[in-house]
Amino acid sequence: MNDGQLPAPEESMHIDPYERQWIRVSIVVLVAFGALVVLASVLFGFGLTGDHAGVDPATVTESGPFAEPGLREIEPGKYEAYIVAQTFAFIPSTLTVPVGAEVTFHVTSVDVQHGFILKDTNVNMQVVPGEVSILTTTFDQAGTYHYICSEYCGIGHHAMFGSLTVEEQP
Repeated sequence: MNDGQLPAPEESMHIDPYERQWIRVSIVVLVAFGALVVLASVLFGFGLTGDHAGVDPATVTESGPFAEPGLREIEPGKYEAYIVAQTFAFIPSTLTVPVGAEVTFHVTSVDVQHGFILKDTNVNMQVVPGEVSILTTTFDQAGTYHYICSEYCGIGHHAMFGSLTVEEQP
């Protein structure tokens, strides 16, 4: 301090010059990352994985595709799976498709938030009441793929699972 005058900014914060420089670098990096995220989402269409649509969780199982959940072949080799998550079950709990099938999963919840993970694949969705989570994947290898709830949904959460069987075509 000099004779009752306000302290210089460097003196008032008591920050080492090297630390001050790293703070500046950190702020520049954060701004650059934020700008890149915005740029990628606007120019390249990057966004959250999967699509979603809105539904009324109280009536979703009364009419429409979720009234009879299950697997539907929409054209040769392409399927749509409509799955309802509810405390503590997936409906249906079993699905079967041939090797090479492309399956679009439509999953919704009628009660609380659930998760839908199809083990050994890239299918991993959050399932929220009032929303339909949609994701497509292709099954090139025969086997059984188990799906589980990945969001704690209550005391019976551990029993919430199902399976998708991929069979070789004769």
